[in-house]
Amino acid sequence: MDNANALSITPAAPPRLGRSILAIAAGLVAIFAVTSAVDAVLHATGVYPPVGEDMSDGRFALALAYRLVINVGGCWLAARLAPARPMKHALVLGAIGVVLSALGAAVMWEHGHHWYPLALVASALPCAWLGGRRVER
Repeated sequence: MDNANALSITPAAPPRLGRSILAIAAGLVAIFAVTSAVDAVLHATGVYPPVGEDMSDGRFALALAYRLVINVGGCWLAARLAPARPMKHALVLGAIGVVLSALGAAVMWEHGHHWYPLALVASALPCAWLGGRRVER
């Protein structure tokens, strides 16, 4: 056995867990940032009423529509940045979306429009699957 080869130090690959966490966090931050920006623009332009005032079902439908697209995009980003197994990363982000949406539904339940938070909960995993699927192709 050659001592030079036995003692050589090879650089370690970046830890996959850390890269996985960063990929999922990037997707989550992207979803929050883009959703918040679109919400702010729609409030500022008068499409949505001022914050704190009730919205109509039609406006909630608009919010759901762009949230679906944004959620797919955020899960695509998580899958794209994943060090391996992109679909798993997208689905983990989707599971986080289910939990956060369910918490939001519980907090806002007394404000009515129950279909909207339930739709967010129900759509989180399908959006994640679509985002992950786009990367796998």
